[in-house]
Amino acid sequence: MEFLISPTTVPLLVVCPTENAKGGTLELFQSVHGWLMVLYERDCRRRFAPDDHWLRKDLKPSVLSQELDKDRKRAQLILQYIPHVVPHKNRVLLFRNMVTKEKEKLGLVETSSASPHVTHITIRRSRMLEDGYEQLRQLSQHAMKGVIRVKFVNDLGVDEAGIDQDGVFKEFLEEIIKRVFDPALNLFKTTSGDERLYPSPTSYIHENYLQLFEFVGKMLGKAVYEGIVVDVPFASFFLSQLLGHHHSVFYSSVDELPSLDSEFYKNLTSIKRYDGDIADLGLTLSYDEDVMGQLVCHELIPGGKTIPVTNENKISYIHLMAHFRMHTQIKNQTAALISGFRSIIKPEWTRMFSTPELQRLISGDNAEIDLEDLKRHTVYYGGFHGSHRVIIWLWDILASDFTPDERAMFLKFVTSCSRPPLLGFAYLKPPFSIRCVEVSDDQDTGDTLGSVLRGFFTIRKREPGGRLPTSSTCFNLLKLPNYSKKSVLREKLRYAISMNTGFELS
Repeated sequence: MEFLISPTTVPLLVVCPTENAKGGTLELFQSVHGWLMVLYERDCRRRFAPDDHWLRKDLKPSVLSQELDKDRKRAQLILQYIPHVVPHKNRVLLFRNMVTKEKEKLGLVETSSASPHVTHITIRRSRMLEDGYEQLRQLSQHAMKGVIRVKFVNDLGVDEAGIDQDGVFKEFLEEIIKRVFDPALNLFKTTSGDERLYPSPTSYIHENYLQLFEFVGKMLGKAVYEGIVVDVPFASFFLSQLLGHHHSVFYSSVDELPSLDSEFYKNLTSIKRYDGDIADLGLTLSYDEDVMGQLVCHELIPGGKTIPVTNENKISYIHLMAHFRMHTQIKNQTAALISGFRSIIKPEWTRMFSTPELQRLISGDNAEIDLEDLKRHTVYYGGFHGSHRVIIWLWDILASDFTPDERAMFLKFVTSCSRPPLLGFAYLKPPFSIRCVEVSDDQDTGDTLGSVLRGFFTIRKREPGGRLPTSSTCFNLLKLPNYSKKSVLREKLRYAISMNTGFELS
């Protein structure tokens, strides 16, 4: 066996088994590794260790990457069993590198000698979810990972004027995700406390609900695969299932229950501390649920509704109830979504991340926005440039006048996501752009080919007056009038981002 000693303040012994490990050696590894991961996952839920406690300070990420390229067993074991010893940013880089290599292997990257296959789909805006579902759910795994071009048409089948680039697919993906995660559709619900998403137990009212969940999983996987961040906050317990943590013998549903319903967790655990006779409460090993006005009894075990909860079985009752609420109730929906997600994203890729890190992979970084990084990777059109007075005003307003929350609203206004990409704005696709608009509100018909090219190559000729800044999230594009005063820019921008902050859950 191979020993890696972590040089942290509290040394941790990690035993990595060789291919020939067996018997007592393997049992020792499974036990030590299992309890190590319990500690690590609890630290992820609620920090009790210093930020760098889990890192191997003598491990060089560049060397690890080279070892992985050579298929060295040691490097593979580190990522398989103890990925948290590698800094998070380096694991994200490794993930992006793995995606790129797979694209090259599958012939999904354009080269001098070949172009990748392109799948074309036609979508009616009025039936975006229905059309997207029908046309994408039948695609092969290879086609889903490849280039997908979207053409929008109206209800009469007439093409929308538009630019057939990645931005249109990004808009389509964002709109699909916005619709499927809307609680009004009842595919997903939000937790009672922090309003985070998880599959709705009553989503079975949809005739094809399992196919819909598989489709959602594919679209979510496609977003992660392409590095498109989407502002969709998931419940921690659901992310654990997406990572497969619930299959571990050390996994505890009770530990995850607060992420679903903190009040229910408090009520349930109060049973454990109850001093009297639990039988007096009249509980049984069952769970009563109001489903569309009807009371439905779910047995936690066969015959559970006739088995009373006693002081002897109350601990089992707590665990059974937690498991039912987070797993049994939504097991079919979760399995379908995971199947779709893993058809795009290999499970060994996501096992490098904890549940909070997976959320960041989906929705971007939760750190403050680095304006200097954003400025370095901004592209200007329509006569704007880095030294233009309006652009200088804009960056000064964002840095000096806007609060962190307003800066997040600004980013969401332009990109549809309030969080920056994990690896910085160099990885935002399409790049963050600002163009000077030259037309009035009633003349700007959106991102048609004519209006975009007009804005890219000409300077505004009309007084901006009362026009508000607008955006095209599909292109990560801010359309900014050439205001004559800084105070007007600040007022109009603040009003615009407060009136249109993108996808909201409620």
